Amino acid sequence: MSREGLGLPRGIGQRDYGAMASTATTSDGSFGGFSPTEFISLSESIAANTIFVKQSWQFLEKANRTLGTAKDNQSLRDKIDDIQTGTNQRIATTTKDLQRLTVVVRGGDKQQKLQVEKLTSDFKQVVQFYSKSQQSIATKMKQVFLVNASQTDDLAMDTGAGTATGLPGTAEQQQELLKQKQLQQSLQFEQDMLLEREQRFREIESNVLDVNHIMRELSNITTQQSEVIDTIENSIGRTVDNVESGAEELVKAAEYQNRYRRKVLILLIVAVILGLVVTGIIVSKLKS
Repeated sequence: MSREGLGLPRGIGQRDYGAMASTATTSDGSFGGFSPTEFISLSESIAANTIFVKQSWQFLEKANRTLGTAKDNQSLRDKIDDIQTGTNQRIATTTKDLQRLTVVVRGGDKQQKLQVEKLTSDFKQVVQFYSKSQQSIATKMKQVFLVNASQTDDLAMDTGAGTATGLPGTAEQQQELLKQKQLQQSLQFEQDMLLEREQRFREIESNVLDVNHIMRELSNITTQQSEVIDTIENSIGRTVDNVESGAEELVKAAEYQNRYRRKVLILLIVAVILGLVVTGIIVSKLKS
């Protein structure tokens, strides 16, 4: 089914924003340094996927209001399944991209780290909204399916009750055979319906994203980012302290230098005075 048929934007539906395969890693699996190109690519991918998940959430909200009404049909349910399948895959891929971006940005500056933190926060929020819509629409689809199945059961029983004519034997034998046949048909039909419902419920539940696992991973990413930013803040704080300490030392050094200069100046003045006195004594003796 085309993305245009799902009501999603053409550009987002066609472009693949999966994990970049060109990431340079070292032998231990860690990144070999900060790559501006990779940082930009991953950031754009995550931002686009966040928009995609948001649009999927909005579609599910609209579809949830349509289920069980006169506009409810199989085409709508196919779209719901397609949307959930594609979006679940996109969420899993984006979570991995965020994990990688968190490692890549360790070599970047504070502004880039704050940008990654915002990307993670926005994505985490929209995934929570999407997950709630998924659970709500799964419950609604189960309820609608049970109502339709019950109506089908009643119709089948009514149809079976009206097909017992032309059986051989007495009226009592015909009635007994009819009851047995109806019982067999009813048991077989109920068994088939139970299997169908179980299969259908499994399909509905399989589309519900394991959001708990995703949220744990996103929380770990957020914790790592906070630790990195705290480290930056601490480094900046230490730098400020060092600068202030250095400034104080410079002030003290300037004071010491001024004191030294005053001492030298005083000594020079004393020396000059002593020189003048000695010179005056010598001149006086020579004149006498």
